[in-house]
Amino acid sequence: MDNLYRLVRDIPDFPKPGILFRDITPLLQDAAAFRTAVDGMAASFSGHRVTKVVAVESRGFVLGAPVALALGAGLVLVRKPGKLPAATRSASYALEYGTDTLEMHADALQPGDRVLVVDDVLATGGTAAAVFDLVGQAGARLVGLSLLIELADLGGRSRLGDRAPVVALLTYPRH
Repeated sequence: MDNLYRLVRDIPDFPKPGILFRDITPLLQDAAAFRTAVDGMAASFSGHRVTKVVAVESRGFVLGAPVALALGAGLVLVRKPGKLPAATRSASYALEYGTDTLEMHADALQPGDRVLVVDDVLATGGTAAAVFDLVGQAGARLVGLSLLIELADLGGRSRLGDRAPVVALLTYPRH
């Protein structure tokens, strides 16, 4: 994993002062590192009989698609409002200054689906909690959350409770 850590670039003061952004684009540009990341994200859930991978806009799409292929599962996209063409389900979540909403096609998941949520980063947990709610609205079974990065100091994992296993390949600060 050291190679993956080396390929995550720190960008201070982005998107605003005081934020340290973890840029994964150098990792994605390295074919071997990208494969290692996808394989690692899929491996933790290979025995869970995942039928659908729910990927969160937008970097979650980049990771979710190959994880779905690796697990032999379908891919479901979760997007910001107004981006999906058919009927949708929605879930809102709190931000530091206001709220945001995510949507998923209403027919994307069925009761009995075994769902793995994939995203690039777990920070405060708001996005993941909203996606967990979307999975629950559909009556599907949440089997886990697979992440490339967890920003442990921001406490997102505690916001998710024990609804499903949470696995991150890289954790900051590094242990």
